[in-house]
Amino acid sequence: MKLDTKTEDLLRIVSVQDARIDAAVAVEFKDAMRAETDNGPDLIVLDLSNVEFIDSSGLGAIVAAMKSLGRDRKLALAGLTPTVERVFKLTRMDSVFSVFPTLEGALSELGS
Repeated sequence: MKLDTKTEDLLRIVSVQDARIDAAVAVEFKDAMRAETDNGPDLIVLDLSNVEFIDSSGLGAIVAAMKSLGRDRKLALAGLTPTVERVFKLTRMDSVFSVFPTLEGALSELGS
């Protein structure tokens, strides 16, 4: 699981470079997210613009990553492709996370 991380001001951007977050990589994704977010800003933006497919295991891994941040830190999502966005809407997880159409939009709104 390839993640790119960049810290800007008071937030950290974690960009998923793989096209899938599914059962085959869910544990690896959780571990990678924990490693990338253990220390640092309280606000994490997960850029999913490269992800073409997510299954229930992948969704669970994102929820686990959010929970591992603890109560005082926040995980926002950006750049959901239509297929991934559909999964979030069907499961109503779009009401659990702050979801932004683009990374730029997320940075603009959350950075202020």
